[in-house]
Amino acid sequence: MKQKTIGKAVEIVGIGLHKGVPVHLVLEPLPENSGLVFFRRDLGVSIPLEPKNVIDTTMATVIGKEGAKISTIEHLLSAIYAYGIDNLKISLDNEEAPIMDGSSIGFCMLLDEAGIVSQNAPKRAIKIKSPIEVKDGEKFVRVEPSEVSLFDFSIQFDHPAIREQSYRFTFSTKAYKEEIARARTFGFVHEVQYLRSKGLALGGSLANAIVLDETGILNKEGLRYKEEFVRHKILDAIGDMALLGIPLIGTYVSYAGSHKLNHLLTKELLKEEESYEIVSLEDEAEAIEIEKVYATGE
Repeated sequence: MKQKTIGKAVEIVGIGLHKGVPVHLVLEPLPENSGLVFFRRDLGVSIPLEPKNVIDTTMATVIGKEGAKISTIEHLLSAIYAYGIDNLKISLDNEEAPIMDGSSIGFCMLLDEAGIVSQNAPKRAIKIKSPIEVKDGEKFVRVEPSEVSLFDFSIQFDHPAIREQSYRFTFSTKAYKEEIARARTFGFVHEVQYLRSKGLALGGSLANAIVLDETGILNKEGLRYKEEFVRHKILDAIGDMALLGIPLIGTYVSYAGSHKLNHLLTKELLKEEESYEIVSLEDEAEAIEIEKVYATGE
């Protein structure tokens, strides 16, 4: 199986969730073995997508370098990972990726417009050999060996619209677009008020998030999926695991995971070299299954 990039440059203008300012996003093809590279066009600074460049995970995944930063990248990265893209330049003229509708379906549509093309170099993947786990009290995130890419997430909130939710997602591009991509981010009214007092969530609205009061959701259209809350957690987890730079062959399991725990997991995994191996999908048996995931989605 070969590396992939997009067939042509595409662009979109949107609003940043936290700063509420317009941002112009451009996606451009890159040569093989280039990886995913963010570029602050207004500052002239490139930020390669690597765990070491993560500088904050408080409310979103934020990367930075040389005084430049880019925030809220997880939804965009989730879609890029889902499409199996290895090499891509992601240019922005502000410090935050556009929030779109709070999910990743808009980015999927943008990638569909660009088209996906194969390159000459073989694709690589990170194959989990032994479990790695990061915990924070009862909360945890873990990766463990598996022959497929699978995400198993559980959450629990003391709120009548959420309560306990679990979802087990066997990864493929097709399944991602059907089961995960339309799941929106969510927040509570009291949290939004606090965040805005701190100069955050200024771009948030019912058009780009599920907003909950004490008894239910405020969005008149209701939910897109029965388990939309936990499905969005999977969407975020896929985006955060994209920080590894190559696809994951293994199972991701979490209870109440977060951007912070996901980042710590990627760092811990890469530190424990005996827990994984980097495999080429040129001749490896894994290539057959990975090809199904990304090429046919079945």
